[in-house]
This record gives sequence, structure tokens and C-alpha cells, in this order.
Amino acid sequence: MHWFTALCRQTRPAEMADVAGPSGAELTPKQRMAERMRRLRELHSRRTEAQQLNHKEVVEEDRRQSQPKNWERRQQWAERKLEEAEQRELAQKQGEDFDRKRNLDISAEDAAKWERRKRKHHNPDPGFSNYEASTARQYDRLVKQVKPDMEAYEAKKEAMGDAFYAGPGAIVHGHHKDTKEAIDRLAEDVNKQIEKRAKFSRRRIHDDEADIDYINERNMKFNKKLERFYGQYTQEIKQNLERGTAV
Repeated sequence: MHWFTALCRQTRPAEMADVAGPSGAELTPKQRMAERMRRLRELHSRRTEAQQLNHKEVVEEDRRQSQPKNWERRQQWAERKLEEAEQRELAQKQGEDFDRKRNLDISAEDAAKWERRKRKHHNPDPGFSNYEASTARQYDRLVKQVKPDMEAYEAKKEAMGDAFYAGPGAIVHGHHKDTKEAIDRLAEDVNKQIEKRAKFSRRRIHDDEADIDYINERNMKFNKKLERFYGQYTQEIKQNLERGTAV
């Protein structure tokens, strides 16, 4: 059956009543056909408009998915920075302190919230970069653990005199002798470091519920590397294979 014939047959009685003329008289077949064609053209234009809107939405959604996850937040941050730069330049022209003026508009609650967020994202240990930085971090950590005895410090300073802060050419050998308690503390701390280093391991915990798609440990590492680089592109194919609907 032709699509137009089917459309005409599906016309409801209420729609047929609309085809009648102003005086209630029946229209001629030619006039009814013209009215139906007008309605058909209107439906066709609506369908075209819906297709165009749908295409725009698909293009916009594809654009959003191709961007980073935090793209909108970065755009807002860039706009705020640009607006802040313009306000700072305007304040400098007017001879005002922009930072002081901005802080007057910030509530104590917002300031405390930003401070908590800044402390949360602050990482005191950025990880290994080189051996010098690692040694410096270890030194800072050990220094923070030291609890100096200020009374013993002042007594030794008074007893040693100018040799306490040795200058060029000063001989300090024999003026200082480590106590047994200090030597014991050093030995205990070294043993703790050795024990901690022996327990440290970067081996990941084995997940018993994970899918087994490897034949040995080397193959497991290779598969994880593939998943890292190509997992987002092969996810749909993998799901189809698991469901058994792959073409």
C-alpha cells in the first residue's frame, strides 16, 4: 500500500470535519486532496526541522565527549582569571589595591572553605624525582622528629665558648663527644629505616574477582598496558563479544 494512501485512510473523523468549508458544506475531492497535501507538507517540514535539531544535538554531544572531563570548569576558571585581570588593571589605573578590595567582598566562610580545599590538594611529598631531592625530603622529615634539649644546648655552648661556632682555621676536634643516648637514638632510627624499607613493596594486591585474560604474569602486564592505551576504543567490541552479539 502506498504511504500516502495509508495516510489518507488513517485520517480521523475529526480531521475530516476540518476539511469542511466555512458554511459546513462538503469540499470537493480536489479541495480535500489539496488540504491533505497541505497537512502533509506541514508534517514534512516538522520532520525536517526535528532532524536538523537532532543533528545539532548529536554534533554538540560529540563535541562535549571529545573534550576533557573538566573542560567546562577550565573554561569558567579561564573566564574568571580574565575578568580578574581586567579588574586588577582597572584598580591599578584608579590607584586602588585590588587584593584588599577583593578580600573585603569575600566572606569568612568562603575563605575558610578555600583554605581547606588548598590544604587538601597540597601534597607534602611529591614523590621521587631524583636522589638529591629524596635525600633532602628525608632530612627534613628526620629534622622534624628531633626534639632538642635546649638546656644541654646552652650548657655546651657556654662550655665550648668560641669553638661552639667554629670560624675559619678553628680546631674543633676533641671538643665534642657524642653521648651514649645520642648514639643509641641514631642506631634505633637507622634500624627503623631498614625495617621499613624491607617491608615496603610496590606490588599490587591481586584481585580474585577480576577477569583472567592472561596466561602468565608477563602477559598480564602486557594486557594491562593495552587496556590503558586502547581500552576506551575497544570497550564496545569487548561488550559485544561478552554478550555474544558481535557481528
